[in-house]
Amino acid sequence: MAVAAPDGAGLSRTRLQRLIEEGAVRMAATGATLRDPRLRVSGGEEVEVALPPPAPTLAEAEDIPLVIAWEDDDLIVIDKPAGLVVHPAPGAQAGTLVNALLHHCGESLSGVGGRIRPGIVHRIDKDTSGLLVVAKNDAAHQGLAAQFAAHTLERRYLAVTRGAPEPSDPRLAGLPGVSWEPGGVLKLATRIGRNPADRKRMAVLAEGGKHAVTRARVLERFGPTGGAEAALVECRLETGRTHQIRAHLAYAGHPLVGDGVYARRRGSGDPVLAGFPRQALHAASLGFRHPRTGTDMRFEADLPPDLAELLTHLRRIRGA
Repeated sequence: MAVAAPDGAGLSRTRLQRLIEEGAVRMAATGATLRDPRLRVSGGEEVEVALPPPAPTLAEAEDIPLVIAWEDDDLIVIDKPAGLVVHPAPGAQAGTLVNALLHHCGESLSGVGGRIRPGIVHRIDKDTSGLLVVAKNDAAHQGLAAQFAAHTLERRYLAVTRGAPEPSDPRLAGLPGVSWEPGGVLKLATRIGRNPADRKRMAVLAEGGKHAVTRARVLERFGPTGGAEAALVECRLETGRTHQIRAHLAYAGHPLVGDGVYARRRGSGDPVLAGFPRQALHAASLGFRHPRTGTDMRFEADLPPDLAELLTHLRRIRGA
């Protein structure tokens, strides 16, 4: 059956379906309990939904320091350090961003999906630093999720790559899904899914997977005259697939410095580049419409010290 819930209720289709199956929905006129989400109605009927109190989350609250760019009653914007896992998972049940948010937000969290927990709308990898927004209630979670689905958010990343993508590169000219836009912007529009040979990695696929679009622009080149050993690249996401930037830049032949998953191990004349301990990727800007007020919001996060020091080193080389 189709149920139109008030916008402020923050009830997703999945949540309503679960409430119907649990017997929490009844017809207002007759008091009859509805238990079949597939029941057809003629339209115009009113139903009553008895919302149970949100259940506690299974994760434990932990006092982990956070860098907060913004916080209000609906959401919180975090500048995540590299090394912090976003969500508990097998092998990382504690010490995550969710554990930290449970401690920091405390009673300001309301039910998200029926549990008292932060609403993780999007994630960034453990070893990627930078900005992400988290919802504090169901209504904010749905409003932000809708913007992600519609690709209306601004997500700008800074990356340091091996070499620099160039329009003159014949390999890129013949690569499926690769094109160049005005201003030297490299567009990668492919399908991304699990690597058939290694399920822990993502890969560009000819079939299957999900549509993914990344735009990349070289901001600086570093290295000897006539070549670029590394580059500072601005990446903008149209979609948000797992490991999207990492997989796309590796597909283009310019993996992230320090990426032990997508970069083939190869020698470098520069020990700093060769020894950088994580993928050189930072979520530098985040823009979205506030899900309750409709206000346009935009945040920027400075480069963390390790990436700033890497760029200082590369600029010194270029100057030499």
